[in-house]
Amino acid sequence: MLRFIERHTFLSIIILLAAVLLLWMIFAVWPEWLISAIGRKKTFVITLLNGVTLAGLYFLVASGFTLVFGLMRNVNLAHGSMYLMGGYIGYEVSENSGSWFLGLLVAFIVIAVSGILLQTIVFRRMEKEELRQTLVTIGISIIAADLMLAIWTGTTYQFSPPDWLFGSAELPVISVIKSSGKVIFMKYPVYRLTVLFVAVLVGIILWIFLNKTKIGMMIRAGVNDREMLSASGVNVQLVFAIVFGIGAGLAGFAGVVGGTALSIAPGEDVRYLLASLIVVIVGGLGSITGVAIGALIIGLAEQFGLAYFPTYGVVLTFIIMVVVLAIRPQGIMGER
Repeated sequence: MLRFIERHTFLSIIILLAAVLLLWMIFAVWPEWLISAIGRKKTFVITLLNGVTLAGLYFLVASGFTLVFGLMRNVNLAHGSMYLMGGYIGYEVSENSGSWFLGLLVAFIVIAVSGILLQTIVFRRMEKEELRQTLVTIGISIIAADLMLAIWTGTTYQFSPPDWLFGSAELPVISVIKSSGKVIFMKYPVYRLTVLFVAVLVGIILWIFLNKTKIGMMIRAGVNDREMLSASGVNVQLVFAIVFGIGAGLAGFAGVVGGTALSIAPGEDVRYLLASLIVVIVGGLGSITGVAIGALIIGLAEQFGLAYFPTYGVVLTFIIMVVVLAIRPQGIMGER
């Protein structure tokens, strides 16, 4: 952090001022001129929270994608199918067992195992052949989409989370002050706040795993010099299979989390694959911190676009991607 401030002093000052302004807009009572300029405070804050919680969901999906694509250089365009398959499997398990947490666990394990099999059977035979990987995983995703459509049809499924995740939490943010002087505070769904908490927790665990553990160092070393790591006695293929399994498992995990927050339906695989690609491109390949930043930017852009200029809301995310590629092709936190 200190190194970033020293190298980018002007940018750090801008970020600090923006953070102060944002905090004021969240916690202060808005004057009339601000309300007339951008609308009600409640709309702004709810849109902000929706963007941050959507960023949490995008991070859960894209963090697995960056492990596979960014670190291992494996182009897995079936990642979105793993998200959707995890959602369907989690739904079936939770509905038949009555346990949402069991559905979450089974979805992670099953998709993680399928990821290990995919890496062992497919990607191991096509190392450093990105075009073949792309074409094969596109084929796998099409087959998986047809199979899921045949089994679960085109019905939209909605999870039932535990009772303690229902309802709304009162936030320390003033919504309005009535003429009687009574202060009304904003409320926000507990489950969406839980999604954000889980995303932050997963991000911290992944960062520690990749940067502070021996296995994480092996992974990074294997990407840069696989032959040298193999010569030192490390089973590189086993390490890579485990990493691929973790990345795939996170997609299945996110499928249950996302299916509970929103829904599970055909087409969600393509949506989240595209979102993961944009997040990783904006944030930077192979960087967990970059994925977090990219997810936050894209999540906020989507929600504010839908709230304030819905006609062009979808275009905004692609404009951000184009600008980042033009200015910094390796992504915000990517290495040259």
